[in-house]
Amino acid sequence: MRERRSNVLTLGMVALLIYFLLPLFWLFVASTKTVGDLFSSFGLWFASDFSLLSNIRETVTNGGWVFSRWMGNTIFYSVVSAGGAAFLCALGGYGFAKYRFRGNGAMFGLVLGAIMVPTTALAIPTYLLFSKASLVNTPWAIILPSLVSPFGLFLMRIYAQDAVPDGIIEAARIDGAGEFRIFFQVALRMLAPGIVTVVLFTLVATWNNYFLPLIMLNNPDLYPITLGLAQWSSQASAGGGTTGAVLSLVITGSFLSVIPLIAAFLLLQRYWQSGLSTGSVKG
Repeated sequence: MRERRSNVLTLGMVALLIYFLLPLFWLFVASTKTVGDLFSSFGLWFASDFSLLSNIRETVTNGGWVFSRWMGNTIFYSVVSAGGAAFLCALGGYGFAKYRFRGNGAMFGLVLGAIMVPTTALAIPTYLLFSKASLVNTPWAIILPSLVSPFGLFLMRIYAQDAVPDGIIEAARIDGAGEFRIFFQVALRMLAPGIVTVVLFTLVATWNNYFLPLIMLNNPDLYPITLGLAQWSSQASAGGGTTGAVLSLVITGSFLSVIPLIAAFLLLQRYWQSGLSTGSVKG
C-alpha cells in the first residue's frame, strides 16, 4: 500500500511530544543551575554556570546520604512489588484463561469491578487492616498492597487467552507434564511480553506512589523517594534562609528520581514491542 501522510496528524503528534517532554526538559535544565541562577535566569534554557554535578553531589550527600537511602528504598519496594505482582497476575490470568471452573465468569467480573475502585478509597481500610496485623511502618505495608493488581490480572487473562495455544497445553499433558510444570516451562515463556507490560505498569505505580507511604510510614529511614522529596519540599515552603538551597535539592532529586524509570522502560521496550508485534501477526 502507498504510504499516506497527514500534516494535521504530524503537527498533532509533535504538539503531544512537546507537551510530554517539556516538563522533563525544564527539570533537567533547572537541575544544572545554581540557586541564584534558578531564580534569575530563563527557565527553559541553561545558565552560564553548569552545576549539574555539584547539585547531584549535594543532593545525594545531604543529611547523611538520606537521599540515597530513599532511592534504595524506592528501588526495593518497586522491584519486589513489580516482580511479585507480575508473577501473581500471570498465574491468575493463565488460570482464568485456560481453566473452566464454577464461578469463573463471576470471579472475573469481580476483577473487572475492582479495576473501577480508586486506590485512595482503599487506603484507610488497608491501614486499619495492617495496623491490626502490626505491619504498619514496615516495608510490607508498601509491598503487600502493591502485589494486588486487578488491571494486571485482567491484562494477563486477555493476553494468555491467545498467546498460549490450547493444543500445546494438551500436548504437554499427553507427554505427562503436570499443570505447574506446563505453566512454568511452557506457558511462562509465551507470556513474557505480557509479564513485562505488567512489570512496567506496577513499577511505575509503586515508584510514584505517595499516598500509601504517607499513611503507612512514619520512620524517615523507610521513606520512598516520593515521600522524602515531599518532606524537603515542605521545608522549602516553610521559608527561611535555606529556602533556595532546599528547593534546588528538590529539583535535582526529582530529576534523579525519573532516570531509573526511563532506563527501565528503554531496557524493557524491545520485549514489549516484540509482544505487540507478535499479537498483530497472530491477529
